Amino acid sequence: MFGSTISMKRLALLCRSLSTALHSGVPVVRSFELAAKKSLDGRLRRVLGDVVTQLKSGEDVATALKSHEGYFPTLTVDMVNVAEHTGALPEVLRALAEHYENNLRLRRDFLGLIALPVIQLTAAIFVIAGLIWVLGLIAGSSGSEPLDVLGFGLSGTQGALMWLAGWAMGLAAVYIAYRLVASSLQGRKAVHQALMAIPVVGGCMRSFAVARFSWAYHLTQQAGMPVDESLNASLRATANGAFVGRAPQIIDDVMEGELLTDALANSHLFPEEFIETVHVAETSGTVPEALHRLSPQFEDQARRSLRALAIMAGWAVWMGVAAFIVFLIFRVVLWYTGMLSGFVDEAMGV
Repeated sequence: MFGSTISMKRLALLCRSLSTALHSGVPVVRSFELAAKKSLDGRLRRVLGDVVTQLKSGEDVATALKSHEGYFPTLTVDMVNVAEHTGALPEVLRALAEHYENNLRLRRDFLGLIALPVIQLTAAIFVIAGLIWVLGLIAGSSGSEPLDVLGFGLSGTQGALMWLAGWAMGLAAVYIAYRLVASSLQGRKAVHQALMAIPVVGGCMRSFAVARFSWAYHLTQQAGMPVDESLNASLRATANGAFVGRAPQIIDDVMEGELLTDALANSHLFPEEFIETVHVAETSGTVPEALHRLSPQFEDQARRSLRALAIMAGWAVWMGVAAFIVFLIFRVVLWYTGMLSGFVDEAMGV
């Protein structure tokens, strides 16, 4: 579940380096040797060293990469396998490099967009921890009962630490639970289908998945991969459990003679405009080319959805912090009201 895989950044650099070397006429074995020497990652150097050993013993590149199952993405191994059989290894490696570089840009965009809401939430958590600590110090110095602003019985240094530890454990539990569920295809399918039902979030995920499917299908078809294998690799390239889970159904429909348009439509995953474009392209026999043109359009759509998602997340954090501040104000007011009421009752001899 927590196995080590090559990072996307290193994979993009590796594909780019190998593509450049092969385009320059450098033999395959020497290209991998040079890539291993340039790598600053010890694990990658060892893996590439083993790949070189296998290549020298007569294995092909795809088999050597596949022997390190889990370290290299399945899409990379599949594409290299097709490229070797079609003689287009440099071109496919360059396309893979561009694909992973684009994914890195999208990841940076996403992290940049959600940075402010995350900072706001983190600041709110630490401000509340500081409030719990200060109120505990005040109560300790005055010998009075500490004000429990949260109603959880937290006060002083221990209370502040428990508040922070609770958040840390909660976030860790959510992460571990997600990894446990996502470790199986059925789990990823259920989680991603649930997320895709959420407004804005679902549109963003769908746009990214369709963009990646379009890119991969064009590339695999251009490389000469059979349609069933092409669909399987393309749906896996979406990195979306809902799409990957529908791969058997889509492939079976196509292999039984249905049009690709109908097979994709029956999955109920692809947007209507995408299905219409595939239908027009299928009648003219230009589906790979049409999907190649569609891929950047859906990436742009996904970026717009990502910005909308970040704005929504920012407002959600602001509203959550504001609601919590109002809650704290009411807690303090009620505490002081109770304290004043006690003084009044004591003064009146009640």
